[in-house]
Amino acid sequence: MRRNPDIRLLFADHHEREKDYYRRTRIFPIMHLVAVRREIYEQHPFVATSLYRAFCQAKDLALQKMRYPGTLRYMLPWMRSEIAEIDEVFGGDPWPYGIEPNRATLEALVQYLAEQGLIETPVPVEKLFVPTFGLA
Repeated sequence: MRRNPDIRLLFADHHEREKDYYRRTRIFPIMHLVAVRREIYEQHPFVATSLYRAFCQAKDLALQKMRYPGTLRYMLPWMRSEIAEIDEVFGGDPWPYGIEPNRATLEALVQYLAEQGLIETPVPVEKLFVPTFGLA
């Protein structure tokens, strides 16, 4: 809400730099994370799959509404060209779920955590997540 005049973007051309970085590295910041306590998962392993499915459905609905041609969900200038750019750069989904589409980002995260001493040694990204049964 408030702005501090001493705080500003580091790069004026941040948009182009972010796209370039993603194209070169396939690393894009993870926006949110959901965690389930181990004891809850061990008592009710279906929780992980149920949450995953619910979040996938919610994201699919949001993307569908964002693209609805009858009336745009958001009143933003250049919305259609922004959506076209998302499709071109990210294949239509800048926040894919799952390990494989996020492998480069997750491996960078683990590397940075180890380098900064927040974890003792790097962990394989597969060890960070529980299996979601019946999901591809």
